[in-house]
Amino acid sequence: MWEEQLKVYDELVSKCPRFVRKGKTMPYTSANGHMFSLLNKAGQLGIRFSKEVQKKYIEEFNTTIFRSYNSIMHGYVLIPQNMLNDLDNVAVYLNESFDYVMSLEPK
Repeated sequence: MWEEQLKVYDELVSKCPRFVRKGKTMPYTSANGHMFSLLNKAGQLGIRFSKEVQKKYIEEFNTTIFRSYNSIMHGYVLIPQNMLNDLDNVAVYLNESFDYVMSLEPK
């Protein structure tokens, strides 16, 4: 299950040439010193957005805030499994998240 989700995550990130996947045991993407996507140990994908966009997407995607290692990941939206059937669409959201963290003060 997790290995299959990792392949999906890698395929998703490969659709976004402006950044690469990092992390061996905890796959993630980051830019400007800010992490903006993460695959948790349950194989769930979380993508980071601004507070306003996060609220909108939680309603639009009929989902919740992302959790990883029993922690609430503030700013991250849990991407529903059914959305991963259209990685081109999810790549749009991942690129939007990249643009968001690039607008933040570098860490």
